[in-house]
Amino acid sequence: MTYQPGLHRLLTLQTPETELLRQMDAWLHFIRPLLPAYGLQVVGEAAHQFDGAGFTVAICLAESHICIHTWPEFGFLTMDIYLCNYSNRNEDKVRMLADQNVVYFGAQITQQQDLFR
Repeated sequence: MTYQPGLHRLLTLQTPETELLRQMDAWLHFIRPLLPAYGLQVVGEAAHQFDGAGFTVAICLAESHICIHTWPEFGFLTMDIYLCNYSNRNEDKVRMLADQNVVYFGAQITQQQDLFR
């Protein structure tokens, strides 16, 4: 067996839907069912809602992680999705999760970097 690098997508999204950037529970309600639907295993989660502001969430997966940080006062968020390819090819899952978050936030991608590692 040889190691196949996984896709790590880094995103900065701009959105006029600034209220969504304050709603951590709504985003968790959106993202949590997607992960097992894609065959991903959650192994831990840390989340923090800032008073009257944005939120930050890190979801640790057996396959790696998804992290989000929101700034409603500036109308943007950053997101980081990485899935390794140890037992499955997961590049399409990274792309689909990223695309679904762009739609969820009604956002435009202002920066995107794809790293294979």
